[in-house]
Amino acid sequence: MPAIAFTASALAALAADGKLGYKDTPIIPGTEWHVHDGDRPQPRVVTPGGSFSQGAKPPSDATVLFDGTNLDQWAVGANKPAPWKIENGYMEVVPKSGSIRTKERFADFQLHLEFATPGKVEGNSQGRGNSGVLFNGIYEVQVLDSYQNPTYPDGQAGALYGQTPPLANASKPPGEWQSYDIIFESPRWDADGKLVKKAAVTVIHNGVILHHRKELAGNTPHRQNGNYSKPHDPEVFIQLQDHNNPTRFRNIWLRSIGEYDKP
Repeated sequence: MPAIAFTASALAALAADGKLGYKDTPIIPGTEWHVHDGDRPQPRVVTPGGSFSQGAKPPSDATVLFDGTNLDQWAVGANKPAPWKIENGYMEVVPKSGSIRTKERFADFQLHLEFATPGKVEGNSQGRGNSGVLFNGIYEVQVLDSYQNPTYPDGQAGALYGQTPPLANASKPPGEWQSYDIIFESPRWDADGKLVKKAAVTVIHNGVILHHRKELAGNTPHRQNGNYSKPHDPEVFIQLQDHNNPTRFRNIWLRSIGEYDKP
């Protein structure tokens, strides 16, 4: 596969439409790039090998968050019933119905989920197959149809949104099932509210590693730099974003890793 994901003409066309990124946003600390900078280098394209998204059974010690039959473990907000559609073993975003989140909270875990962006391609850049996996509603691993769909690199599939592009673009074509395996380590504050440990994330997309224990600079807002100004408990909920695209999810499970840190 080519080292550059998209042709120069495709990138130039999007840039001319003002859809590839922004130049009026802050510089990301430690880099030369603006938040959502369209000129940031595009990750190289990697064709995933084999299949990592065929609905294999969860490990025996996993907490199953979605098995294709109900949304009992999910809600909109704190306790409003999740209204997304369920059929054929998957859930599908009902646009404008609201993002859903787990009722239970977890700290330091391995999360597996499978997703499929809409098979019917509509829109481009951030308007195409957009969703996200958010921890505590503020730390986002982007879900996007990034198959031959240029956008700002810190907003493509697998990006730590607004901060760090993935090491590679391992996206499958729209409509095909894909997998994320995400290891999330929660941030920690001491009793005085001082940050003592940043959140760290490992992301594997379709068997291809995108981030290895990458520290988050803070939360992941749109068009702004993140921060850790609001301490929270290590236990976080997991949120799937309604971004007005009918993205599908299935086979979602979680394993705690915190217990393995104990003597």
